[in-house]
Parts: sequence; structure tokens; C-alpha cells
Amino acid sequence: MAGVGSSSEVLNVLGDVKARIQDKLGIVDFPMPQFILIGKQSAGKSRLIEALAGETFNFISGTLGSRRPTVLEFRNVANEKTSRWFVRDRQTSHWNEHSIDEVMKRVGDAHEELGETVSSEPICVRIQSPACVDMQIVDLPGFRQFAQSDSKQELANRIDDLVKTFMRDPRNVMLCVEECGDAATMAVLGKCREIDPRFQRTILVRTKLDKYYTDLTSGNVNQWVNGCGDLPDTLLRFALTLPHWQDGERCPTNFVELRDQMNNQDLTAMKERGMRSEYLQTIGFKSFAVFMEKKIGQMFADAITPVLDNLKELKAKSEAKEQSLSTEFEETDPHRILSTTRECGTSFATALKHVMEGIPNLSTGRMTLGDELRAFHEHHQQIGSDHFVMLPSEDFCGLDDYIEYLSNEIQIGAWDAEVNGGAQFRRVMSEVEIFLRFSEIAVETKKRDVIQARGVSMSSLTWRDVVVKLLSNEAHLPLQRRVQYVGERIKWFFQIQKESVLDFMSSLEGAPSSTMYSSLLWKNVKLIKQNEMIKHLVFTTYDQACHRQLTQFIELFENMLTSTFANP
Repeated sequence: MAGVGSSSEVLNVLGDVKARIQDKLGIVDFPMPQFILIGKQSAGKSRLIEALAGETFNFISGTLGSRRPTVLEFRNVANEKTSRWFVRDRQTSHWNEHSIDEVMKRVGDAHEELGETVSSEPICVRIQSPACVDMQIVDLPGFRQFAQSDSKQELANRIDDLVKTFMRDPRNVMLCVEECGDAATMAVLGKCREIDPRFQRTILVRTKLDKYYTDLTSGNVNQWVNGCGDLPDTLLRFALTLPHWQDGERCPTNFVELRDQMNNQDLTAMKERGMRSEYLQTIGFKSFAVFMEKKIGQMFADAITPVLDNLKELKAKSEAKEQSLSTEFEETDPHRILSTTRECGTSFATALKHVMEGIPNLSTGRMTLGDELRAFHEHHQQIGSDHFVMLPSEDFCGLDDYIEYLSNEIQIGAWDAEVNGGAQFRRVMSEVEIFLRFSEIAVETKKRDVIQARGVSMSSLTWRDVVVKLLSNEAHLPLQRRVQYVGERIKWFFQIQKESVLDFMSSLEGAPSSTMYSSLLWKNVKLIKQNEMIKHLVFTTYDQACHRQLTQFIELFENMLTSTFANP
């Protein structure tokens, strides 16, 4: 396991790139592979970590155990005389060197501060040592099979969810730690199978092999190492004995020497029982360590191209954002803000015209007729509108009845299609036309009504005057309230087109169809989206224009209706 300087340097560079990307840009989905260590409590995970580090230590995580991931970066530095320990500061993201006791305390504090909760935010530790294996793993909290109280059971469930979140990440290779025994009873391996059915990113590490020596003979050793038919051929597996000693005692000898001793003991025991040479490559710690160094080198080599692609994409996005912010800074200069806002408003109005003409690939704001009418009714119910009728006739028992009438009896065009812009406007006009048709006089005029309308007058009252009174009472006011509905429907239609217009303007940047439109559209939409003041002013002015048109529309029709019923 001689260390290779370039290997450690590559791991350091790639690890730091990932850390900086995640911390500064908040990007979690970065194509950097990693090993995650999973297993039950007391399965040997901690001792396996110590073996990879080349020395003993003990992460003190309190009576509740570990409750967050611990990222361990092992760096083999051949010219180091002793190990050096670093902890990555969670605020500054800098690596700070500490004594091993201080590192243990900081790791313990990071777990204890969580109480009976869990966190996916890791504590990061780096070890540089001549006895390390060049690799990086994430030690996850162990699965818990028993809980003494409801609160402990809740904690166990949260840990289970946390670990499975890491297991589902396709970039993570799972190191499944199980004690040697019957493969059919390996519970953690069963959890891996649920998420990785073909074991394409699962490596089984069977520990405490020495306790299984007496059960192995020349007749069954080769079948056992192969899983006795319970392990698929695609599953990579290792069996090993880790350094161990009596509880409460200190390591009896140099830990690295004891690690090598256990390795040699495993190989000797398996050779004596006649294990085939291809299976011997999966026995002992050294076989596992050599495989891991090669595997992580292969994984990181495969990841370099995706990492570079992501970095290039991030660079392009950052440069575009920088250019956008620079443009916004220049355009929002106090001396130019008024003209800039007017330009943005003009571009918005121009884009609205194009949207009304029809944009094929614009999906924002598309609605069926039913969804549109329900949203319209909900809007006016929320603001408490009562100055117009919401249904064209009392014969309709509710909105759904009216929608069914439009859909099934009238079969209004595109009633079931999700449309926006000009197509939606044409459908609105068809609906309000049908709505207005219900304005006819729906009551029977009786003799008593005519006499009541003629009344008694000192002056002469013609039958023409009587007809005017009757029409004014039975037709004028109902028609007026329905005209108000038409105006409100059209106003609301235009008000809900804002996001559609903005998305159309944004879609033009870099699109082949952008040459058909002014370049100011996609340039100014960035200012509208990024500057809340400009967006507020444009939208407020637009809403005021819609309201002004509604007022003029209602006033025009009121005058026309008054003239019509005054001289029918």
C-alpha cells in the first residue's frame, strides 16, 4: 500500500473542487463519486475505518451514537513521520489542523448538538499518514434494530431515512459491512438489494472472519466464499479479519503490524482449507485495500470528464449572469432608470402583441375553459365582487352546470384544450357572446304590469312611454350587469397573461426564431425579472391600463344601453 503522491494530490484537488462548488454555489448535484459505509451498529464499521487510517481512534458521538454523515479523507503521504489530522470548518470551509484528541472532540460535538434529530450536513475529517489508504469514504450512522422508547425509535427511523437517501444517490458506491455468516441472513445487504437490485454499485465487506474459521473446511470453503448460492456473481465481496483485542484494553502492539498480522492469518487459514486462488484475492485487508485504491482511481478517472463538463457549464452560466448583472447595473443608473423602465414597458407591450397573435411552443398559462372559468370565479369570490352576475341565468344551479352546458350542449371551440394568448382570447369572446344571449326578457308581461307602468299622470302618457318603462325595468338592468361580466372577463384574461409574456420574451435568447423579433425583447426581460422595482412598475401600469379600458368599455355600453332603451 505504498502511497503515490500524485494520487493524493488528485484526490485533494477533486475533493476541494466539489467542496467549493457546493459551498459557494449551493450546487449539490455534482458528478463526484464517493464511497458510503453502511452497516448495523457493532458490525465492525469503526474498526474498518481505523484500518484504512492506519491507527486507532474513537469518534465520541455520545450515548445516542452518530447522527450525521462523517466524511473521511485518507491521504497516504509517505514522507510523513506521524499522522496529521484536519477538520474542515463548516463556516469558512477551510481545513484546520488539530490534535487527534481535539478532532475527536469536534466530531463528537457535531453529533451531540443534534440531540435526538439527524442532519445530512456532514462533518469532514482528513487524515494524512504513511499508513493510510488513498481514498475517501462517507461514514453513515449505523442501522438500529432495537429502541427502548418511542423517541429512540423515532431517531432510528430518521437515521434509516437519512442513510437510504445516500444509498439512492447513483453516484455513491455502497460499502456494505456485515459480519461473516450465512449470506441469506444479511439484513443490510438486503437493504442494498432493494435500492441496487443488480449490485452494480454495492461492495460486500464481511468482517470477523476469524470467528468463522472453525465452520470452514476444505469441503465448504469455496462454496461459502461464493455465498453458497445466495450471493449473485455480480456482487463484489471481501472477507477479512480486522485488528481486535479485549474490551477495556489498549492495542497490544503497533496497530499497522497487527493489521498485517490479521491479514496474513486470514490468508494462511484459507490456504490451509484449500481455497482456490481466484477466491484468495478477496481475502484479507490488503486485498480489500488494493482493490479500493484501484477502484477509487478508476471512479475518479471516469468522473473527470463529467466534472469538467459541469465546470464549463457553470462557467458559462456565471459569465452570462455576470453580463446580465453588468447590463442591469448600467441600465438602472439613477439617471437612466426612467428611460430604462419605459423601454421595458414598451418591450412588454410589443411581446403581448406577439403572444396574442399566437406562439406555438409557449406553454405557460395554458388553461382549459373549465379551469379558466373556475379561476375567474375564485378570483372574484376572494375579492368579494358583487357588482355583476357570475352566471348568465338562474336556470343554472352552479358554475359546473354552466361549464357542462358550454362543453356538451354548445360545444364551444377548444373548450377542452389547454391554450393561452390569442387562442384563449378567441375562446373568451365566444363564451361571453353566449353569456350575453341570456339577456332576453325572461318574464311574462301581464296586464297588471302594463297598467302599473302607465299609472296616473297629470300629463298625457303615451303607450310608447309605457314600453320604455317596462324595458328599462325588465331588460336594461339585467343587460347592464351582464355587460359588466363581459368587461370583467376580458380584463381578467389580459391580467393573467403577464407570466406568459415574460416567458415568451425569455425564450427568444439563443432561439432560432429570435431573428423574427426585436433583440430588445429578451434583453429587457432580464431587467424586468431581476429588478423588482422595474417589474412592479411595468405590471402596475399594465394593470392600470386594463382597468382603464374596463371603465371606458362599461361607460360606452351604459351610454349605448341608455340611448337604446330611451328610444327603443
